[in-house]
Amino acid sequence: MADASSTLNAAALRGAVDLSSLRNRPAPAQPAAGGSATAQPGPAGAAGAAPQGALPLVFDVSDATFGEVLELSRQVPVVVDLWAEWCGPCKQLSPVLEKVVTELAGRLVLAKVDVDANPQLQQAFRAQSIPMVVALVAGQPVPLFTGAVPEEQVRQVFDQLLQLAAQNGVTGTVPVEGAPEEAPAEPPMPPLHAEAFAAIEAGDYPRAITAYEQALKENPRDEDAKAGLAQVSLLARVQGVDLQAARQAAADAPRDVDAQLVVADLDIAGGHVDDAFDRLLELFASLPSEERAPVRERLVELFGLVGAADPRVVRARGQLTSLLF
Repeated sequence: MADASSTLNAAALRGAVDLSSLRNRPAPAQPAAGGSATAQPGPAGAAGAAPQGALPLVFDVSDATFGEVLELSRQVPVVVDLWAEWCGPCKQLSPVLEKVVTELAGRLVLAKVDVDANPQLQQAFRAQSIPMVVALVAGQPVPLFTGAVPEEQVRQVFDQLLQLAAQNGVTGTVPVEGAPEEAPAEPPMPPLHAEAFAAIEAGDYPRAITAYEQALKENPRDEDAKAGLAQVSLLARVQGVDLQAARQAAADAPRDVDAQLVVADLDIAGGHVDDAFDRLLELFASLPSEERAPVRERLVELFGLVGAADPRVVRARGQLTSLLF
């Protein structure tokens, strides 16, 4: 998968990603005579679908409706955001994608894919790590980037995407009035939260951690600050870590707490939640009681990051409780 600075190539994924099984070929709409194509209705059941054939700029898509998105991409470029509810970086990236797509005023649309609910799409795109962002141009997948990237890089990549689409004759637009109604203006972000968010966009995770920690000192019940601190702490811990070297170190020293914690973090960041929990639970069970505290603390932190209601957390928390008592 290309990173955000790579030049886009429409043929880059041909043969590597097979979307043929997801095709459902309704007759594509024809361009208006003498002008560019106008995007027609989006996938049936798309979230926020507007009435009278209008298409929202941002919508959910599923395994069952993805074929219609492929056809839509013959008229207007489609950005595909592969995400999951438990994924912290996804929650940072999605608002940025939605903002930039909205500001482009119908020149492209954003299709959101929950990989947990749509395993066929996850497999088709070979989404080993999320967030993963891919485009569709004339039915062909185009790699964009993985991970939460800053807004400026998103804009640069989308500019390249529009140029590529134009080269392939995909120049349609979605009428702006077809976009979902604007949500009521949100209250301004608290200053420390704004500082943390700006630091994350700049890649300065230590500054973001400091801002969230200060917010929690001022208000220990600030749930948004707790969640933000957990997410950015994970990003800071895995930044620059060599995955293969980390796994080898953990394999060589199965009871080395630090080595196992690093791999568990990498697994969570890559979406391998059960692997991370199983690794830490096995380590916890193997250690003497006086050495268990760091492992338990990391498990509790990761439980909060994934979400208390997640079935994987419920299972792992039950196992941890049985080991404690």
